Amino acid sequence: MSAESTQGPAIPGGGPQDGPPRPARGHRRKPREKRRALQIAAWTAAGIVVLGGTGAGYLYFRLNDNLDSVDIDQALGTDRPEKADNGSENILVLGSDTRAGSNQDLGGGPDDGSARSDTAMIVHVYEGHKKASVVSIPRDTLIDRPECTDPDGDTHDAANGVMFNSAYSTGGAACAVKTVESITDLRMDHYLEVDFSGFQQLVDDLGGVEITTSEDISDDDSHLDLEAGTHKLDGEQALGLVRTRYGVGDGSDLGRIQLQQAFIKALIAQVKDVGLFTSPKKLYDLADTATRTVTTDSDLGSVNKLMSFASGLRGISPKNMTMVTMPVQYDPADANRVLVEEEKAEKVWKALKADRAIPKSATEGTATGQAEDIVSGG
Repeated sequence: MSAESTQGPAIPGGGPQDGPPRPARGHRRKPREKRRALQIAAWTAAGIVVLGGTGAGYLYFRLNDNLDSVDIDQALGTDRPEKADNGSENILVLGSDTRAGSNQDLGGGPDDGSARSDTAMIVHVYEGHKKASVVSIPRDTLIDRPECTDPDGDTHDAANGVMFNSAYSTGGAACAVKTVESITDLRMDHYLEVDFSGFQQLVDDLGGVEITTSEDISDDDSHLDLEAGTHKLDGEQALGLVRTRYGVGDGSDLGRIQLQQAFIKALIAQVKDVGLFTSPKKLYDLADTATRTVTTDSDLGSVNKLMSFASGLRGISPKNMTMVTMPVQYDPADANRVLVEEEKAEKVWKALKADRAIPKSATEGTATGQAEDIVSGG
């Protein structure tokens, strides 16, 4: 989506913490006080969620054991863009579409063990952690991939004119991060990855997410069939919505990104409304699913670290988040691919590097996908 909106992805977090003191007898605890008892910091990219624990010791250790992490810093070494010195941060969020195991039925492909980054977003958290910008990177973007090393230690040569999502399938998380840093000249301070099956289960644990469609959406490839109107999507339907492309707009990956961004808005509203704070079991179920679903960089590889990270993001509200798509145009040689609009993209990266808002001129006149306003929060 090249037009700006003010909704952003959900990168939640949290962890064990004690509840507040009980109110004096004869006084009812206000909803705001209840929320302080069990904090949830919630953003998704693609639908991407990490929720905190309940505080019980053995439950905490179980959640901690659920987490997988990747040592990005060790894999990439020191030849990287410099870290910002003002407290701002960049987080690369990926939704992976591995075809192995429980994801095979969801991904719709062969169980060949392969994986690609089906969703990619750069989340820039500004100095002070009160606002953020999110830049979606179309998976079909043709880019120059740098040389990178995979988790087995094998080195892969640089490649020109390849799809962006091939970086992940070639060398995993480290290669994806290195590719994004080479495109943007921005240091990725953190990495978060969520898989298909986990996303579906998270939505089911939430009790579904309500959305409204302005037209019918039908896509056999993503197993989605919705009539125009309001729907409460279960996990399977939500996954179909964020993965569909042929049933909306111009059938491109850009249209899919627009649906993903609209779903994020609806998901945030759902997390706020659902009775998590009055149901410790429901909260734990969400935390258990989320920590099994997510892979992080090693700096976030424990529930305590995730809790601390998420706590620092609590001040960011949806109205203080801007979402755009990396400026691209369709490839004249292949309508299924897009090319980076270098001058406009450079405006985006320079703005984020300087910790400034993304200028509207950076996204004006770029390819959109023509799926704006098809989906909204219920």
